[in-house]
Amino acid sequence: MAKSNGSRKIADVMTPDPIIVDQQTRVDEVARLMRDRDIGDVLVTDGQRLCGIATDRDLVVRFLAEPRSELSSIREFCSNDLVTVSPSTTETEAAQIMRDRALRRLPVVERGGTPVGIVTIGDLAVDMAPKSVLAGISQAPPNG
Repeated sequence: MAKSNGSRKIADVMTPDPIIVDQQTRVDEVARLMRDRDIGDVLVTDGQRLCGIATDRDLVVRFLAEPRSELSSIREFCSNDLVTVSPSTTETEAAQIMRDRALRRLPVVERGGTPVGIVTIGDLAVDMAPKSVLAGISQAPPNG
């Protein structure tokens, strides 16, 4: 893969069709979904509109660290201070946003807040710097 000049659109490098759960979904269901799909995040919606992102770290730090009921909804534990990009955002713009905000992933939404994808620092590394260590790690098969 040739190194991108950063002008490609996020729609070309994002993971399309992200896993989406309703904000009322129970935390234990989200955890099983992450395990079964071998993913570290899900997008959380209120109807069709993105309202949060839940990561495996959120489940550990916000849910497991405090005694809670597994019947709790993901709405209580997801990150809802979201930074998003549109499918037409360039790689360079997305990388700058991630750098400035110290983010590892950005939900990709269409006008109106409907989620259509997610882009990670690994996605950008693979496309923009395919010979980098981060790109190599991102392309490696998952452990066990």
